[in-house]
Amino acid sequence: MRVYLLFLSLFFCSLTFAQNTITGFVTDSNNQPIPGANIKVVGDSSGTVADFDGSFKLQSSKKLPFVIEVTSVGFGSKKVTISSANQKVSVQLLDEENKLDEIVVSASRTPERVIESPVTIERMGIADIKKSASATFYEGLENLKEVQMNTSSLTFKSINTRGFATVANTRFMQLVDGMDNSSPLLNFVLGNMIGVSEIDVQSVELLPGASSALYGANAFNGILFMNSKSPFTSQGITAYAKYGQTVQNAAGSNDYVDYGIRIAHAFSPKFAAKANFTYMRGTDWYATNYKDKTVVGRDRSNPNYDGINVYGDEVSTNLKGVGQSLAALGLIPVGAINLLPDYNVSRTGYDETSLTDNKASNTKIDFSLHYKPFENDFEIIWQSKFGYGNAVYQGANRYYLNDFFMQQHKLELKGKNFFVRGYTTNEDGGKSYDMLFTGINVNRVWKDDKTWFGQYAGQYVTSTLGGATPEQAHIAARSVADTGRLIPGTAAFKSAFNSVISEASVLSGSKLVDNSKIYHTDVNYNFKDLIDFAEIQVGGSYREYELNSHGRIYTDANGPIHYNDYGAYTQLTKKLLDDRLKFTGSVRYDKSKNFDGNISPRLSLVYSGGENKKHNFRASYQTGFRNPSTQDQYIGFNVGNAVLLGSAPDNLTRYSETLPVSTAVGQAFAGSANVIVTGLNAYNNSYTASSVAALSASGNPAVLKKTNVNYVKPEQVKAFELGYRSFLNGVSVDLNGYYNIYNDFIGNLNVVAPLYGTAQDAPNPLAGPTNAGTQSIHALQNGNFRAYQLYTNTDVEIKSMGFGVGLSKKVYKDFEVGVNYNYAEFKFDQAKDPSFEAGFNTPKHRVKASFGNEKLFDNFGFNVSGRWNSEYLWQSTMVDGMIDAATVIDAQINYNILKLKSTIKLGASNIGGKEYTQVLGAGLIGQQFFASWTINP
Repeated sequence: MRVYLLFLSLFFCSLTFAQNTITGFVTDSNNQPIPGANIKVVGDSSGTVADFDGSFKLQSSKKLPFVIEVTSVGFGSKKVTISSANQKVSVQLLDEENKLDEIVVSASRTPERVIESPVTIERMGIADIKKSASATFYEGLENLKEVQMNTSSLTFKSINTRGFATVANTRFMQLVDGMDNSSPLLNFVLGNMIGVSEIDVQSVELLPGASSALYGANAFNGILFMNSKSPFTSQGITAYAKYGQTVQNAAGSNDYVDYGIRIAHAFSPKFAAKANFTYMRGTDWYATNYKDKTVVGRDRSNPNYDGINVYGDEVSTNLKGVGQSLAALGLIPVGAINLLPDYNVSRTGYDETSLTDNKASNTKIDFSLHYKPFENDFEIIWQSKFGYGNAVYQGANRYYLNDFFMQQHKLELKGKNFFVRGYTTNEDGGKSYDMLFTGINVNRVWKDDKTWFGQYAGQYVTSTLGGATPEQAHIAARSVADTGRLIPGTAAFKSAFNSVISEASVLSGSKLVDNSKIYHTDVNYNFKDLIDFAEIQVGGSYREYELNSHGRIYTDANGPIHYNDYGAYTQLTKKLLDDRLKFTGSVRYDKSKNFDGNISPRLSLVYSGGENKKHNFRASYQTGFRNPSTQDQYIGFNVGNAVLLGSAPDNLTRYSETLPVSTAVGQAFAGSANVIVTGLNAYNNSYTASSVAALSASGNPAVLKKTNVNYVKPEQVKAFELGYRSFLNGVSVDLNGYYNIYNDFIGNLNVVAPLYGTAQDAPNPLAGPTNAGTQSIHALQNGNFRAYQLYTNTDVEIKSMGFGVGLSKKVYKDFEVGVNYNYAEFKFDQAKDPSFEAGFNTPKHRVKASFGNEKLFDNFGFNVSGRWNSEYLWQSTMVDGMIDAATVIDAQINYNILKLKSTIKLGASNIGGKEYTQVLGAGLIGQQFFASWTINP
């Protein structure tokens, strides 16, 4: 509170300084304004950005005379001497389409040209955002080389690079103004739900490879930096409004609205503030994949159907076992048991479209206060960010994030050569719920499972005795069991639905509860002004997790789970051979509470060849690592057909549940109607799921294989990369190739734990009923087991490799063509670990291209972008299958109205209209049309 009062008092103070006010215009060679051009006082922190019409106003207390430098992407820079106060200048910049000269910071934590970066880096600036044909700048990132987008819903898109893609991408980090905006509970980024407004974006930088040496454990497969504009250099009121429609076969045509405003002002050279507000709403892509999750070709006519986007049909039981229970109670003759088939039937489920309103929305609010107490680059920043909205997240199930809320608060001190920042991230699950358990428990509100299956079995027997075929008997049995079923849209259904989503217990509800937090601090210092020999940096970080799902997702029913990690790094950069050879060496040490420390080194060389040093060759090697996430360690989440179980030792004993044993078939072995199981059963007394499936298919217990699984530990990667960048005859060239070797790769293992007996390899069924191995076989064959999905590491080495080619050129006047290609594959000997899923989830071939002209004629521009990917295998905790090849074309036209300081844009995504998917189980992506109006200061 004191910090807020301090800044508020500064906000209303009137500070006066001796000022020089310089005004002017920035234009190109055609005398057209260059909006967004940067104007900076050389040797001073003063600076500003040109307005929409190219005009600027710069205030500086620096003593005359001094020099200003004017720069803009795609143009050569120019310096102008300022010799008098209130001087007016006119600056004309010449075209210089060489994006390899852009300045980036993320690759080495220090400013350097893209062409000198020791690793592959992609960048999107203000001009690129304006050209993007996508509905949002975040979606436009998909057109960058190396980027693969995974769309779970309209408002939840995750970015991935270099393979092993998931919606919950814990191997990829995203920083917004230095803050990791991953979910504290789940450890992955929720797209741009608490990101940055597109009118506040200064630049986006992407490192597609392992970056652990500088950024720690989570930057395992890549890292994205989104940097916002400073209120000192980008002032005024900016606003935008978009209206359009989304079009999908399943959902039809629906309105799409997106608008925002940015207000920024520098009250003096020492104090500035800004605020942003954005709001977006639309209709989500309907998820209507009704294929069976587990059996190819099985459809709703099958008695044991389990649809991908159908929930409640996961509840399944053996029909003959039901008959045995009914006979034991005297409800059917004992002889009628033989009329029942010896296979499972499932309850009738509800389609996803009946369990969500399919509304997507996102509200973002942020503000920051900036104070420069001295006449140098030292700055104090307080920043607060708030994100709120609805989205669908897909993990082991589909989850509706309803009124989900997340906030971040940061205090940062930074100067020319250092920064110190601390921030906290808090989240609230709101009214979020699990769709699978919504379907299960809406069914149970109406009729409990025992009654439903009893009615099904009884009618099946009756129909069979009446001469019905098995198919006819199943239809009649389901009709009788479903009599009175709650129908979506009715008052009875709505009442049951609202009751279920408001209750957290999976026994009767589906609500997701989350009040988790992260506390994080970073520090970095660059000794370049103190040490001449080389540029040396040191830094470190500390993070504290507070997991608090109230026992719903994690084993934290008795209170929050706390754990921490920390790390420290140093880096040395040295230029040799007349500055042609640049050496960078860095090393980082990281330690997490439950694991031994890890050391991550990185070595790189960049050589600039040719007379003008325009041929730049780079090579790098680094080891990266990833600590197991909070899910990998502490989850204890019942997802219906299995329990997701983390392997932290205290987690296994903390997870406990009481399960019923079918007394008709298990009493002689179990001795009780209920069994208490813990996480230790899953890890120490279970069979691999693949061997249990083999038992079911063959009936031969000799195929059973006892689970031999270790507790999860950090995974490592050895990453090798080669690259070449140049600007040849007007063509920007960027080539790269990589080869990664993964050890102790973290993944999931599906196992089945019998509720009684002892799991053992190839148990002998003839050993007798008191033998522990025989008992475990009996448990499996009679449905007395619990399925688990464990987090562990594979002992099999995984390798991935790929290369990329990026080319761009102005082909005629201002017409620009860009094309890039990426190849990616991985190698994993599945036979050595048949139950392990690596989940590469990446197309082998991807091609992207763009064609546009921002100066087609006065104030008018256009851009067309297209992308294609080959088909690929998708593996996830929810469903496995193939994702088809897809071709997508986006286009936009824009017109600048200088008198109104406005840009009008008309755009369309997927103009070909063929729907495609990026996440198996999510909705097919249709078309999106929009018109936008942006007003610049």
